[in-house]
Amino acid sequence: MAGSYGLIEVSGVVAAIESLDAMCKASNVKLLTWERKLGGRLVTLIVEGEVSDCRAAVEAACNITKVNGHIMAAYGVIPAPSDEIKKMVALSAKRLGKDLYTELLKGGE
Repeated sequence: MAGSYGLIEVSGVVAAIESLDAMCKASNVKLLTWERKLGGRLVTLIVEGEVSDCRAAVEAACNITKVNGHIMAAYGVIPAPSDEIKKMVALSAKRLGKDLYTELLKGGE
């Protein structure tokens, strides 16, 4: 899977789950990590895939939040994340039991 990132930040865990479902069904992306802030009132999802897949995933998530009346705070696609961004995402993913940091150091084997 390519190293582009798709991000969406929504209000609430239900909106996040629905968004992730739409993202994964719309394109070939995988969840790297997610963050909950403000007691779960703000949830950020980060997925990885090809640039076109990340764009399609983010678009699908934006659409589903609109359709279901959820609040979307922000969204974006990073086509070629810098090493510093990759480290930040890897540290976030580590709390989920994913050791992306070691994979990053090995060159993504």
